[in-house]
Amino acid sequence: MTKNTDTIELCGFTVGNKKPFFLIAGPCVIESESLALETAGYLKEMTHRLGIPFIYKSSFDKANRMSHESFRGLGFEEGLRILELVKKTVGVPVLTDVHEDTPLSEVADVVDVLQTPAFLCRQTNFIQKVASFGLPVNIKKGQFLAPRDMINIVKKARVVDNQSIMVCERGVCFGYNNLISDMRALPILRETGCPVIFDATHSVQLPGGQGNASGGQREFVPVLARAAMAVGIAGLFVETHPNPDQALSDGPNVWPLDKMERLLETLKSIDGVIKDGRD
Repeated sequence: MTKNTDTIELCGFTVGNKKPFFLIAGPCVIESESLALETAGYLKEMTHRLGIPFIYKSSFDKANRMSHESFRGLGFEEGLRILELVKKTVGVPVLTDVHEDTPLSEVADVVDVLQTPAFLCRQTNFIQKVASFGLPVNIKKGQFLAPRDMINIVKKARVVDNQSIMVCERGVCFGYNNLISDMRALPILRETGCPVIFDATHSVQLPGGQGNASGGQREFVPVLARAAMAVGIAGLFVETHPNPDQALSDGPNVWPLDKMERLLETLKSIDGVIKDGRD
């Protein structure tokens, strides 16, 4: 078992599997400057009212879309500019995905947290290069991977002397075009010694389920989020949009922005009962 360092300092607050949960949320991909500022501001005000630490998430490039014709983003430079604008104007920390061909130093100069895609979790050089920048890293577990296998992936990241590593569960393949969330994975992931994040929206994705795009079962987002919170997690990852049916990426599994507050109120209550205010 990896040395337990499951409490880390992240963007000015402490996160850990026995600490009150924090939220990573935002649209799947950067669609426009106005949408990014709107959603970030809305989420900041909401989480402030609820007393939930918040990190804004959006991707400047969705490199793993099902079809080459699918919307990937506004381009690297414009996407990074908008993330920096959100950070400075709204005053929230930001997280984004990076890929093997991403100019990492430029991204690391802007964002507060780096995230590695699930499909790339076993790429040793990539994981170590991302971790080498010294920023906190959220490593998504591959849909093909057993939760205990993440121990070795975390060890790869820590070789470059970065202890601010988080691990993220986002479902596992169950036949074709389907994912399931095995809640046993969450306590197993604690064996990595890292804060455990649960991705409630990608976990309801139906990969490739629409032929040239992925489908999803949005109605199950609250179900899985409540279950994960009852098990006990450090953080929750939720992609959200003012109009999910019009979202340019992952719309079928995105949770509506106007329903976020009610969901978070419920989840905060569950989290409080499970952790009971104790470390």
